[in-house]
Amino acid sequence: MKTYSKLNFASIIPDVVSSFADNKALGFVDGEYLTYSQMGDKIKAVMAFLESLGIDPGDKVVIFGQNMPNWGVVYLALQCMGVISIPVLPDFNKHELENVLLHSEAKTIFISKNLEYKLNDIKKDLIESVISMEDFSLLEGKSSARAEFNKDASPLKTYNPDEEALAILLYTSGTTGNSKGVMLSQKNVISNAIEAGGVQTILENDRFLSVLPLSHTYENTLGFILPILSGANVSYLTKAPTASVLLPALQKVRPDVMLTVPMIIEKVYRNSILPVIQKNAITRSLHKFRPTQKLLYRMAGKKLYKTFGGNLKFFGIGGAKLDAVVERFLRDARFPYAIGYGLTETSPLAAGSNASMTRFQAIGPKIKGCEVIINKPDPHSGEGEIWVKGPNVMLGYYKDKERTAEVMTPDGWFKTGDLGVFDRQGWLSHKGRLKNMIVGANGENIYPEEIESLINNFRHVVESIVIKKKGKLVAMVHFNREELEKKLVGMKSGIGSEIDKKLEGVTSRVEEYINDLASELQAYINTRVNKFSRIQVMLVQSEPFQKTATQKIKRYLYY
Repeated sequence: MKTYSKLNFASIIPDVVSSFADNKALGFVDGEYLTYSQMGDKIKAVMAFLESLGIDPGDKVVIFGQNMPNWGVVYLALQCMGVISIPVLPDFNKHELENVLLHSEAKTIFISKNLEYKLNDIKKDLIESVISMEDFSLLEGKSSARAEFNKDASPLKTYNPDEEALAILLYTSGTTGNSKGVMLSQKNVISNAIEAGGVQTILENDRFLSVLPLSHTYENTLGFILPILSGANVSYLTKAPTASVLLPALQKVRPDVMLTVPMIIEKVYRNSILPVIQKNAITRSLHKFRPTQKLLYRMAGKKLYKTFGGNLKFFGIGGAKLDAVVERFLRDARFPYAIGYGLTETSPLAAGSNASMTRFQAIGPKIKGCEVIINKPDPHSGEGEIWVKGPNVMLGYYKDKERTAEVMTPDGWFKTGDLGVFDRQGWLSHKGRLKNMIVGANGENIYPEEIESLINNFRHVVESIVIKKKGKLVAMVHFNREELEKKLVGMKSGIGSEIDKKLEGVTSRVEEYINDLASELQAYINTRVNKFSRIQVMLVQSEPFQKTATQKIKRYLYY
């Protein structure tokens, strides 16, 4: 990857387009791909279109759409002009979208067809123009400008945005509520993408398969800006990444690089790997002993690698802590996973490793050019809050000086709110969220994520959270009801029961079985944790927990 004296997109994108002109850049798995040259022409045409609509540097424009080549084209066009991009997560509801439009004072919104309905009940005078992401047609708005998109047009003006000015405004949908507008500069995200390329080298013939929303800074910086700066290509899915969509896409693209969140690979392990092992009495027995377990995992790993296209060199996992049991499988399977750590406020990467140097339950060293410290480490454990400083750290929270002052020190350190520890070799490990940490009756620190890891590996458990309610340690657990229904029907039919195929009469039996499971689970957990971390109340969560874009449970909803 080249080094650039100016870290702004207006300087870099023309050079990238020229250097990799004939390479594939962006495309749908089953569609045509834009070459870098075609992408460059389309960026110019969008810039010209924005000029004709009266959009100027410093104006704010919302990007609200599913992943697609035009998403990236719009983003780069806005950045090259110095227009502030506001990428909004596709799962934001109408109320959240309206709040973003009001708070940001955006002039224009680019929206994909499948999300247009979310504008139906929003006041029309909030935005001047609404533009289709698919074909750049002008849909509606209060603006009198009726410009049309011209694919052969070029901008009339020359732009040179300030690399340190506000360029991207990201409204987070976090685990602790209270969505914040994170202000990032072009220098923030470009410098972070360049340094990420130092962790894992990206080649111009590398293929990325994108499955996370581009409106999240994790996918945006590392799954979009990084490959574009490197001349690589990125493929997008036309539908949500369910197994029926993802599996054929993996075989067609045969990606070199993928970015995911822990929940994706944890589901693969619990729903596809483990059931196969547990189904057979011999493999079930072999799985209980580490030497033979390693052999089973290695065999499963070879099949998994082929399922992912057989070409992966980097399977990045970030956004939350990876379950230890699942990571043990990945290591034994020799699957090319790697862990990264960061937040939206750090653009996002602060520490990480590549697939050739992972360590069990550790993240990696800090990235080059970024400082990471443990503030006030515990003298015995070395644990404390992770603080980050560097060119990747945000400018602050939009229109919120008070909250910015809470997390930023006067000398530029960002307080992450995460607990971590460094080992002697300078490798960072993540212990959980500081706000999630529970203080016991006698002042003991209880880390709910560690208890949840144990719970989530108990049979038939899908997910869980551990919280403190009325002075008691409470586990809220969501069991796999569908799996249990199938299991119970199988058991009954095996002894000649007359339960029919519609599962009549099974519901009450499932409830009874789940209650028994919950009691068994509580006893199981309490024999495996210290006395301060024992679960006092076990609550069955009937519905899946609500989650953020990176599939972290929105814990604040359940306190």
